[in-house]
Amino acid sequence: MGIGDKIKHKAEEVSGKVKESAGDATDNRDLQAEGQAEQSGANVKQAGDSVADALRDASQAVKGDDNR
Repeated sequence: MGIGDKIKHKAEEVSGKVKESAGDATDNRDLQAEGQAEQSGANVKQAGDSVADALRDASQAVKGDDNR
């Protein structure tokens, strides 16, 4: 997974936290829920990034073992 995607997904998570906090501070339940949803979506994307990285690393390890 590219570093740009990882940064983008982390920024989405932070944005969601800001929205949730703003919703808490202003007692705006819609904004609070929007922030929580944004965080959840970002967390799913970050989990996908981690899986992709793990698969890439495993693939490279197998390729490295074949060269022995």
